[in-house]
Amino acid sequence: MTLSRDFSLREKILLLFLAIVLVVIAYYWFVDQPVRGAISKAHAQRDALETELTTARVRVEELRARQAELNEIMDNGSVSVMESYNNSKKELKFLNDVLSDTLRYSITFSDVTRDGDQIRRGFSLTFTAVNYDSVKEILKELTDCEYRCMLGDVQCSGLGSEQDSRVTISATATFYETMVGGTPDTGLPANSAAES
Repeated sequence: MTLSRDFSLREKILLLFLAIVLVVIAYYWFVDQPVRGAISKAHAQRDALETELTTARVRVEELRARQAELNEIMDNGSVSVMESYNNSKKELKFLNDVLSDTLRYSITFSDVTRDGDQIRRGFSLTFTAVNYDSVKEILKELTDCEYRCMLGDVQCSGLGSEQDSRVTISATATFYETMVGGTPDTGLPANSAAES
């Protein structure tokens, strides 16, 4: 037995309304929500990339400024390198060469210190030169040498009269070296950074 009857106008309108509601719900869940989620995710990625780009631009500007500073230093001829440990023979030769034109000199090295990969070779220096110009040239050679050398406490005293313009300098200084590429030996102290 087959049941068949025509839907009334009211039932047809209700079925049409139900079909429209089902299409709208399907559109909302299967089209609208995934698209909104994808758009939201794309906005978040864009914001992250903009932040990363801003950070990269700042970093590039910092690198450009450092490069300009380095170029200026190199143009002025005062570039030093941090030699690998143990550079003491070259440093001694350098000091002897710089001080060879003095009237007399004395160099006393203190114990080598180590902080991580950085090695500090401190020394005190006393020399007598013929005049102030000679002293200025020697101090300039020390601070502008190819090895990283920093002068500390510098004391100056004149010795003679107007006819005798000798000048005596007492100073402390430090040569800096690195363990990068260096070979440890018995003179290498313990790493003070590892102890603290």
